[in-house]
Amino acid sequence: MIKLRLSRRRAFALSLAPMIASGVARAQADWPSKSVRYINHFPPGGATDVLSRVVCQELSELTGQQFVVENKGGMGGNVGADLLAKSAPDGYTLGLYTIASHAIAPTLYAKLPFDAAKDFTAVSMLWQVPNLLAVRLGLPPTTVPELIAFVKASPGKYTFGSGGQGTSPHLCGEMLKQMAGLNMVHVPYRGGAPALQDLLAGQIDMVYDNLPGIIAQVRAGKVRPLAVTSREPSPLLPEIQPMSKFLPGFEITSWGGICGPAGLPPAMVEKCAALTRKALESEKVKATFLAQGGTPLWLGPADAAKFRADNEARLAPIIKASGARVE
Repeated sequence: MIKLRLSRRRAFALSLAPMIASGVARAQADWPSKSVRYINHFPPGGATDVLSRVVCQELSELTGQQFVVENKGGMGGNVGADLLAKSAPDGYTLGLYTIASHAIAPTLYAKLPFDAAKDFTAVSMLWQVPNLLAVRLGLPPTTVPELIAFVKASPGKYTFGSGGQGTSPHLCGEMLKQMAGLNMVHVPYRGGAPALQDLLAGQIDMVYDNLPGIIAQVRAGKVRPLAVTSREPSPLLPEIQPMSKFLPGFEITSWGGICGPAGLPPAMVEKCAALTRKALESEKVKATFLAQGGTPLWLGPADAAKFRADNEARLAPIIKASGARVE
């Protein structure tokens, strides 16, 4: 009797399996059927916030469902990343895929509450934003080769500022030191704005900063731009050459994309990736990217995951050589 009862229960469960599978498949195909939460790991108003919002607005228009941006800053982006990693993998909580949390933090931090490689599902890449090397007006060099020769002549005398330890602008300075054999002093700040203020005041000699944060001072003639850190010149400053022209292989950009917690249904991932690709074709999105100094960079799920892993591997030696470490 017991065996018969168990067999009937098993048969009933098996009869339901196709319906359950069909329901799951239908839910994935219908995604999104309600609002989607998008976690931005940084405060409102910055470049990542502006770029995230214009993409989410376009996704809302494409799908008829709201993609709602929530700013969850803290610990260089790690607070928001941790929240995203611990969200339900149902496709209704997505967020920023970023160089800070997903490529720099694994080496910079002694301990993280998440695993950048295992706790997220890459959906797509969206943009790249270059950093800019600029010097104070009172400093004689007007080109990168002149700057290298100038600093080499007085080891340890000159300073470069950045928006903080382990940020991509800091790593740009460390890469310059390593590739050109320079002895410079790093002065970290709590953000790019105070670093720029000290550059204008002559308290430091040079800075690396995200292009959107410094371009107004460049256009006003208050700082002297020497090079961008992207592979190609920025459309915003087409006359400024890339660092790679002077130091082959020099390339660090701030980048962003979309990811979700580990275990997102593949059909949802592919559908969202296709939607982001379409969003990047919008003239409004293109114009906003250009205004922020960004360039579209669409990569699908597998390529986005590889892009992150490659960045982590490439940046790890630079971070370790710099001595930057958060315990």
